[in-house]
Amino acid sequence: MTLSEPDPIISIFMCGDVMPGRGIDQILPHPVDPRIYEWFVTDARVYVDIAEKVSGPIPREVPFDYIWGKTLDTFRELRPDVKIVNLETSVTTSEDFWQGKGINYRMHPANFPAIAAAGIDVCALANNHVLDWGYEGLEETLRTLDESGLKGAGAGRDLMAAAAAATVEVPGKGRVHVFSFGDESSGVPWEWAAGKRQPGVNLLPDLSEKTARAIGDSVWKVKQEGDVVIASIHWGDNWGFDVPDDHRRFAHRLIDHCGIDIIHGHSSHHVKGMEVYREKLIIYGCGDFITDYEGIGSNREYRGDLGLMYFAYVNALDGRLKELRLIPTRMRKFQVTRPTAADVRWLRDTLNREGKILGTRVEGAAATLFLSW
Repeated sequence: MTLSEPDPIISIFMCGDVMPGRGIDQILPHPVDPRIYEWFVTDARVYVDIAEKVSGPIPREVPFDYIWGKTLDTFRELRPDVKIVNLETSVTTSEDFWQGKGINYRMHPANFPAIAAAGIDVCALANNHVLDWGYEGLEETLRTLDESGLKGAGAGRDLMAAAAAATVEVPGKGRVHVFSFGDESSGVPWEWAAGKRQPGVNLLPDLSEKTARAIGDSVWKVKQEGDVVIASIHWGDNWGFDVPDDHRRFAHRLIDHCGIDIIHGHSSHHVKGMEVYREKLIIYGCGDFITDYEGIGSNREYRGDLGLMYFAYVNALDGRLKELRLIPTRMRKFQVTRPTAADVRWLRDTLNREGKILGTRVEGAAATLFLSW
């Protein structure tokens, strides 16, 4: 690169939880057996019925791209270099559900083209649903990703595989490495931790400086000039806007000492405040993106039906954030749609209220919001 050439900018799409199992799987062309083993619901089709009571009829055997709705138009317009989601389901026909867990998500492997339809590059897997249908279900999930050509990070056939980064080459710009981590605070059982000869998830032992240093050792083994490194972390409670102090400290450590350029945080069922620390983006909670929660009455004040498409524009040479575009969304009829003007105002006001202590705010028109810091 000559001095006259501009710095290469890599554009990265991120979002919160993508949960195409359970009710959503039932409207796709190849639904798995609808039996589930929850305390109050034993048939996944009940979640379709609940959604229809508030939103009207939902079609069945929908095309694979149906669930993404207006997302696909935005992808065609903005054309991000890399697309990353937290895939929060097991992809399997296994009947070996994890007993005593309470909620068990799965989608049929034959419905996995619904994920590929959006051109997703990396699925973060270190979450509290990827082993919902046991080790057989995890093995089928990993195999399905491999056969579909999608990269996964955060779960594997042993600890080495679970802890490895998913790497995406961006021609002419550099590479993006995604490390995926689960934290016990999000409900990941300790028994799910991968070991030297044990399949499972890349589970953080704690949020200490020692843990951060270990992550840094892994990052510096792969990071080269022109690489952007993302830590995708499933952490925290489902509900509540507060960002725990230990989450902030851990995020700062990862940026200060470990070569991490972006924190992609998720688990909360609603968006949370964001921070830009040393010109590096920290998303503490992306909220839900695609779920079957429509019509469920609890915690409505958090507006879990509203989400965001996060488009980060990052300098590939130093990982510094140049711009963050936020596209508001709403889940309706199990499909990503455009929200109302009132919905967008709620999102903007909420992000500004929660971002105040973190030094950020959002501005812009209804179709697109921009983060300032």
